[in-house]
Amino acid sequence: MLTILATTGRVLLRHWPSLLAWFAAGTLGHYLAIQLAGYVGAWSSTWGFVLLPLAILFKLISFVAMFLVVRDGLHNLQAIAPLSENAAERRKTFLATLLVSILPFFAIYAAWGFLQDDVTDYATQALEVRTGVAWTQLAEQIESGETATEASALPADAVLQLGFNVASVSVIVVAFAGRWAWKRYGARLPKVLSLVAVYLEAVWVCFSLFLISDGIAAVTSWVDGRAAMVWIGDIREWVGSQLTPVAWIWDGVEWLLGEAGGILLQPLAWLAIAGVIYGQAIVAENVRLRHRFFKRTRQRVESLPGPVSRWLSEFGEQFIGRFRPLGKAIVLMWRAGPVMIATYVFLYTVVIAADALLSLAITRVLGPNDLESFWQVADSLIFLLVPMILEPIRFVLVAASYDATLGALRKQVAEETQVTEETQVAAEAQVAAEAQVAAEAQVAEKTRVAAEVVDPSPAPTTQGSIEN
Repeated sequence: MLTILATTGRVLLRHWPSLLAWFAAGTLGHYLAIQLAGYVGAWSSTWGFVLLPLAILFKLISFVAMFLVVRDGLHNLQAIAPLSENAAERRKTFLATLLVSILPFFAIYAAWGFLQDDVTDYATQALEVRTGVAWTQLAEQIESGETATEASALPADAVLQLGFNVASVSVIVVAFAGRWAWKRYGARLPKVLSLVAVYLEAVWVCFSLFLISDGIAAVTSWVDGRAAMVWIGDIREWVGSQLTPVAWIWDGVEWLLGEAGGILLQPLAWLAIAGVIYGQAIVAENVRLRHRFFKRTRQRVESLPGPVSRWLSEFGEQFIGRFRPLGKAIVLMWRAGPVMIATYVFLYTVVIAADALLSLAITRVLGPNDLESFWQVADSLIFLLVPMILEPIRFVLVAASYDATLGALRKQVAEETQVTEETQVAAEAQVAAEAQVAAEAQVAEKTRVAAEVVDPSPAPTTQGSIEN
């Protein structure tokens, strides 16, 4: 714990202005992108959703920059992978890190409900624009003396109309194909197109998450409406009415699992993202899938004609390769040990708890004020101080914890290497001793043979001496 706290304090003291600037830039870019997507979404829901990933991408860019800003203060990471002094190399590292971070970040962003919050903000903005345009058209008709009609230049589709249709699937296919083309031919293309590659990666991942979430919601709704689920609910109610302690235990277990999941999964997810961002310069085993299904699939792909086999192999590498950095980061956390991870989770929880305490302290300091003239006007700006203070601390804590896990792993590897070297030295010493014993025995044997050659007569016996 002391190591993590010391690293956090040292890095935060050194880099907090840069961290604050990147966080503010990401927050502003996220807000402006949602406003733009909402305005376009008032006219076309598909194009509005195409622009919505920009909002999440602005946050990801700021987060990646914040992690990379503090990299020079992480001693264990610097010992393994020193930061390059070449500006072009650093830009290349930033782009590669951004591309490999999109999929895990977007998945975690959606799992914690942030994506749904962005969709809600987008829909609110789109409906405001659509309502304003409709009222403007109505006022123009009244001023011109025309009869007010319900006709509108706006399309009839809803601002949230995005389902499993030709338009959404086409967007995913085109974006994924463009991203694949950049990976294959990017060396021949202008460097400015790398920004397009980042955007295409964000678009196909975001649209895929939209469709997956819709599919999960449809399946969940279908399952909840089945008779079996109704029976299970009735059985639970009957057991609870008959056996009150069992109902208490049941509710307690549900509450514990829900709370423990929120407390444990969020910090571990951020630590995994840090592992993805900081690259693969770690001593960790590769995640290998050795299930018979994957072996049979690989054999069948290899048995196909050459062009088809190469195309499927490239497609599989494009898809599976996105999960490989996340798998290595999880392996790193596993090898760090439960004590290190528990310490990090505790410190992360303290920072999260400070969010509510700091918000409460702000309200107490400002005291009672009018709701309409003060709080409804200035509440967003006032409470923005809380994340501006705590988010740099949280990011530095995650980075310091990742560095601590690297340090624990390096120590473990060093101990294992030392034991291996000591075992090897002992084995070599034993072999040398055995060789020396064998050499001495061989010398003794040669000496005995030489003595017999010089004096071949047998030694006199005791009986011959008595006869003489």
